[in-house]
Amino acid sequence: MSNTKKRPNLRAMIECAIMVALATVLSMIKLYEAPLGGSVTLLSMLPVSVLSIRLGLSWGLAGGFLYAMIQMFLDLAKVISWGLTPAALIGCIIFDYLLAFTVIGLAGLFRRNGRIGMILGIALALFGRFCSHLVSGTLIFDIWMPDGWGNPFVYSIAYNGAYMLPELVFTVAAVMILTKTPAFRRVLTKT
Repeated sequence: MSNTKKRPNLRAMIECAIMVALATVLSMIKLYEAPLGGSVTLLSMLPVSVLSIRLGLSWGLAGGFLYAMIQMFLDLAKVISWGLTPAALIGCIIFDYLLAFTVIGLAGLFRRNGRIGMILGIALALFGRFCSHLVSGTLIFDIWMPDGWGNPFVYSIAYNGAYMLPELVFTVAAVMILTKTPAFRRVLTKT
């Protein structure tokens, strides 16, 4: 009996590791990179989203958190070089990495509602990521706001929207295309 329980968890762990690795590799293929962080990538949000849709919220959030840790460690030297105060650095780590990438695991929230649920879940997850960056941009990175903007909230919407909106559109478009194929639908539902 204990061997039976270990097998699904082992399989889920392996799937989680593969999807997080794939997301990490795709995150390195940048179509656009903003000067103070943030980029449009080649569908780097898709693997963690698929993980959440396939295995559920707990695995999705775990995969999102693991992905967040990897992204944080990959960017840590760059972030430290910005000369942030200790409080700002902690806020940046929390909002721009830990929270922002973990919420991608929410993509499976509506997974039982078919194709529309998958699309809504991914849109919600990426909107959650945008909101996390929005908070960081408003509270921490307002010091780099160019003259003439006046309002750090509006500047943060514009700055973070410049890369998160295309990321959201590309990811949702990819899922809309992929979910039309029977093979991909089987992958999403077969556990």
